[in-house]
Parts: sequence; C-alpha cells; structure tokens
Amino acid sequence: MARSKLRRVSSARKALLRSLTTSLFRYGRITTTEAKAKELRHEAEKMITLAKRGDLHARRQAESYIMDKAVTKKLFDEIGKKYEGRNGGYTRILKVEARQGDNAPQAIIELVD
Repeated sequence: MARSKLRRVSSARKALLRSLTTSLFRYGRITTTEAKAKELRHEAEKMITLAKRGDLHARRQAESYIMDKAVTKKLFDEIGKKYEGRNGGYTRILKVEARQGDNAPQAIIELVD
C-alpha cells in the first residue's frame, strides 16, 4: 500500500506521526491537515489493535511508539477495552474549513464512540 511521505524525510515523518498519535489518544480528537489525518489513521488503528491484544509484548511495542507512558496506560486500560468487540474503524475523519493562512485543507480526526 502506497503511503504519503508528507514532504518530509523518514525520521521527521516518523516523529510527526508518533506525536500526532500520542495527542490523539491523549485528547480523543485533534485538528490537523487532511493528509496528516489520513496517515495518522493507519498508525492509530495499529496501536488500538495492540491495546486490544493487551499482552506484555503488545504493551512494550506500544510504549516504544507512543511518547508518554500515561497515554500508553490510558490506551490499554480504557481505549483498548472500549473497542473490544469492534473489528477496525476506530477513528473518524471530518473535513472542516481550510486553514486561514495558507488555505490548507483541514480535518478533525477523532476516536469513534
């Protein structure tokens, strides 16, 4: 599957997605550009799938990706249990008005209830 490079080198792209994933799980919804939201969806779904597994290896894999241990704890204790009976589709992307300064297409990405 082809993935967007987001006009960044691989290390910067990985850091950006790690930061966005951490923020999404901390706040439940974030506003970003459409392209970043679409890429973030893949990473967030992987982390929730790890949380649903719930074993020690999955927790260590998630902790190596998510930048805050408190957010990892929230992911495994609350978010993973919330989606126990759901097979994918944990996030929703809603398009909103373009950004004022550069007219970049914006989107809200949130966890589905």
